[in-house]
Amino acid sequence: MVLDKIKEMLSEKTGSDTAEINGDSMFAEMGLDSLDIAELLLGIEEAFGVSVQASPDIIMVNDLVVKVEAALAEKK
Repeated sequence: MVLDKIKEMLSEKTGSDTAEINGDSMFAEMGLDSLDIAELLLGIEEAFGVSVQASPDIIMVNDLVVKVEAALAEKK
């Protein structure tokens, strides 16, 4: 669920098809910079109701999925 929603958000941001985005997709390779990532994190906060801090270790989609899932688990 988390991966699918993030893929959907990235697709809207980059214009890429969701089928082209996977867990190993790197944000830099998608042309996203730190401002784009910050905007994505705001969208995640709205979509999932959790806050994820920007971090240099978030470089791939899976990195972000893990952070969101951890934040969701803490929320319970």
